[in-house]
Amino acid sequence: MSVTASAPGKIVLAGEYAVLWDAPAISMAVDRRAIATVSSNDKEECVLTTPGFDGDNHFAIVDAVTDGRRPHCDIRLDTTAFSEDGKKIGIGSSAAVTVALAAALRDSTDIGEEAFAAHERLQGGVGSGVDIASAVHGGLIEYARAGRNVRSLAWPDGLAFRVVWTGVPASTTARLEKLASKAKKASRSALLLAAPKMRDAWSSGEVDFILAEYVNYIGVLRQFSVDHDLGIFDAGHDELTDAAMMDGLVYKPAGAGGGDIGILFGHDDAELEAFLERRCALVHGVLSCRLDPSGVRLEQR
Repeated sequence: MSVTASAPGKIVLAGEYAVLWDAPAISMAVDRRAIATVSSNDKEECVLTTPGFDGDNHFAIVDAVTDGRRPHCDIRLDTTAFSEDGKKIGIGSSAAVTVALAAALRDSTDIGEEAFAAHERLQGGVGSGVDIASAVHGGLIEYARAGRNVRSLAWPDGLAFRVVWTGVPASTTARLEKLASKAKKASRSALLLAAPKMRDAWSSGEVDFILAEYVNYIGVLRQFSVDHDLGIFDAGHDELTDAAMMDGLVYKPAGAGGGDIGILFGHDDAELEAFLERRCALVHGVLSCRLDPSGVRLEQR
């Protein structure tokens, strides 16, 4: 018997960091999927293969999902879609593969609570769970940590985007640990006020409203980064943010920042392509990523 499940990666569009203190976040699932296959074997052990996986403890996710009770079966966790040039791109591979594995082991997509619990064990209780919510539900969502509330949103008509890869992997965990060690600053409160405004803008579906609200939000996020020494706009994000503003577009780091990816917004594909051509010296690469309307799903059984 063999069961295969998959789950999408994610890009946090607004509410990063603030979501840790129960402010709303906006996240989109993307069509780069982690794939988990569980097959019966005749051995009294768990045999694991992990194409695309980085890190030393490959069994950490298995142990988190099974709460340390490794099943006697073959498990294949494929995260090759979550890297570029051999480097991770920061779109939630650990959450996606956790969700996919939970679904494959249960032979069911009704695994939300299990996946949240597994990811908390995997991360030692650090993190908001927004990446798990995106992997489970797919599409564009509003997420709140309190109650793990998820609300599906429609992608606004006339809003184009491109995902920009910095070429520099970044550690979300390291930034969260640094943030926990810092004293609370005024910019944290400002970020907590700015996140609901971004939620309201995305909920409206009005492109001009969304783009205009990002101008204030990015300013607040920049100050928050400086105050807490997080380097969110490092690795070229700062230059691209300024260049986009000069050209009447919006660019921001996605998620924890400091590397990984950023997202560029505008009214149409042509103006985004023109910007990327003009500013090619600032752009390491553009990733093929589209909104994935599907969350976790069973692929084969």
